[in-house]
Amino acid sequence: MNFSDSIYDAVIIGAGPAGLSAAIYLSRARFSVLVLERENIGGQITITDEVVNYPGVLHASGKALTETMRQQAENFGAEFLTAEARELDFTGTVKTIRTTRGDIRALGVVVAAGARPRAVGFKGEAEFRGRGVAYCATCDGEFFTGKELLVIGGGFSACEEAIFLTRYAKKITMLVRRDEFSCAQSVAEEVLANPKISVRFNTELLEIRGNAAPESAILKNNKTGQTEEFRTEDGDSFGVFVFVGYAPASDLIKDKIGIDKDGFAICDEEGKTGIDGVYVAGDLRRKRLRQVVTAVADGATSATALEKYLSDARKLAGITTRASREIRKPAAHEKPPATESVPAKDSENADNDGKFFDEAARAQLQGVFARFENKIVLAAELDDSNAVSDELKNFLEEIAELSDKIELRFGTPAGTDATALRPCVTICDADGKSRGASFHGVPGGHEINSFIIALYNAAGPGQALDDATRERIRALAPRKIEVLVSLSCTQCPEVVVATQRIALENPEISTDVLDIAHFPAIRERYNVMSVPAIAVNGKIIAFGKKSLPQILEILEH
Repeated sequence: MNFSDSIYDAVIIGAGPAGLSAAIYLSRARFSVLVLERENIGGQITITDEVVNYPGVLHASGKALTETMRQQAENFGAEFLTAEARELDFTGTVKTIRTTRGDIRALGVVVAAGARPRAVGFKGEAEFRGRGVAYCATCDGEFFTGKELLVIGGGFSACEEAIFLTRYAKKITMLVRRDEFSCAQSVAEEVLANPKISVRFNTELLEIRGNAAPESAILKNNKTGQTEEFRTEDGDSFGVFVFVGYAPASDLIKDKIGIDKDGFAICDEEGKTGIDGVYVAGDLRRKRLRQVVTAVADGATSATALEKYLSDARKLAGITTRASREIRKPAAHEKPPATESVPAKDSENADNDGKFFDEAARAQLQGVFARFENKIVLAAELDDSNAVSDELKNFLEEIAELSDKIELRFGTPAGTDATALRPCVTICDADGKSRGASFHGVPGGHEINSFIIALYNAAGPGQALDDATRERIRALAPRKIEVLVSLSCTQCPEVVVATQRIALENPEISTDVLDIAHFPAIRERYNVMSVPAIAVNGKIIAFGKKSLPQILEILEH
């Protein structure tokens, strides 16, 4: 599908609840809509295990809730594209969004880029990030099994995540800087009633100290001003989880729309910015309550306001926009139409006669593989005594069955040494020579899409890459990159896609992605307690979500 061959009525940047809501309203109003998302559809809420306060939904995971929203938007005709918006040109009636997949043009734009976890700034926070300081309970909670934890924050997310972390932690101490929680009383009561959680109000964390991991902390009583040292009851190391809100992801718009001192977009109550046809929604806006319900309301409000503008803009511009797709209501037994991302069942949930992919996902994958320009070989190195090897073998056999451009071979790729970290699959050229991109474990969960993208980039045509970025990649010195991931982590796929793209473009670089659930020795060697973690030539260089430009900047220095 060529997304840059015509003009859309509206482009929505970001596929969290706000962006999905805007897509539903605009596409239902018969406007042509394209939703851009650089990572996983659903945004931050996908890491939430339980949503129970969304009206009309008794219980759902964040992932399931937003997947339903995506299906609704698609059924009304919205199109989706996995791409990162890099630059915005809002001059003139027709706006241009420059992306990693080419330039996209539209009469109107809704920016719903979301937010990222906010740091506190205590001494030692940056030093121990990934080695004891974490920001995502779903991604990193299991690494702290049997440990004591400090949880920083007194809002809804801090309480919710503290309760979630009781699955793993031996004991949790919440540090709340005020004299009460800033969330609903019912949630606060659930925290206070949990025997694994103790709460210290009017308390701040000033500093953490330790060697490989936090071993002590300096706490301050905000009422008395007194400080004290915190240590665990058994003298063991502990973890620190920070949940003090999110900072708006406003880098893309700060020089185009205007932001306030805290990074929030300047807009009116409908989300309209100072530029005609440009709106913002969701966490980019300053507001008191940041919940799924308010994000959805933002999307609906901005979309409804944009509808009025678009109707006039079509006439004034004297142009024909891309035709809106026909509204379609699937039969009850049908799956939603395919998007640019590939939905597939997690390996542990495979229930289609033991298959990883259902019929809809297989058809979608065949559509992706049909675009391959060159044949590739998947070289699988297995361990007969390892049950995970059987799982990887079955996974790869299903993939290979879907295209004659994919060949599955067993054994070490030509020209390389056998790996001790089995099971492993390496992407190779048609002759079986390694292209430098490997995955150790089974690329399930959030890593299915990143694995398919790696195949697409290896076989061609691949994701769009500008000449300047390609030259920067090829100029990098030889090195071995390792990316430590968890299949439950929503922040990992972007790092995986970027680092494997680097390996595929530069024959002097290799990227090994490791699901550390299966390789605890690697986690212990690097002392990693948070993912994603990037190591180069045996040394950790970065933690957390990073884009391709950010990773290149790190590697160049």
